[in-house]
Amino acid sequence: MRVVSADRPSEWNHIARGETELQSDDRHFTELLQELRVAQTGVQILFAFLLGLAFTTRFPDLGPGQQAVYLTTLVLSAVSAALLIAPVGYHRTVFRQRLRAQLVATGHRYAIAGLILLLLALVGAVQLAASFVLGAWASLLAAALAGLFATLWFVIPLVHRRQHQHQPSQPDPGPSAKSRSL
Repeated sequence: MRVVSADRPSEWNHIARGETELQSDDRHFTELLQELRVAQTGVQILFAFLLGLAFTTRFPDLGPGQQAVYLTTLVLSAVSAALLIAPVGYHRTVFRQRLRAQLVATGHRYAIAGLILLLLALVGAVQLAASFVLGAWASLLAAALAGLFATLWFVIPLVHRRQHQHQPSQPDPGPSAKSRSL
């Protein structure tokens, strides 16, 4: 069996999955859209909540620090929404222009940036809400959540990526002879 370098994903996809580069781009686009659907929903709900917050009776009671957190969080969630929705606009703009690989690469970058801003917006929203209950301790809670989100969303995947980066991978041999006979 031929060993394929993990540094050449297009070669690996061709050998292991039998995909052409175009088929691989199509699959990556579909996967990206599925991931964006989850993040888009979350950021849109957060953004709507934050917009509505300005019209509540307690909003005028926010102190200057809370107002700064609110406005920062609102802007972070809006920019996050823009980044997470941007691949849709990109796709509509370049539709039928044979730019799928560029769309996937750009959409990937937008998604990473959008997730980082979503992380910050979620932390800001929790900090703002917790500031009513915990006062100054809300910042400690927000920092802990930032660490948790960053660890789950980025640190663990990057550690695994680095651990497996230089290991050659073998293509999947496909169904075994035994399962083919069933």
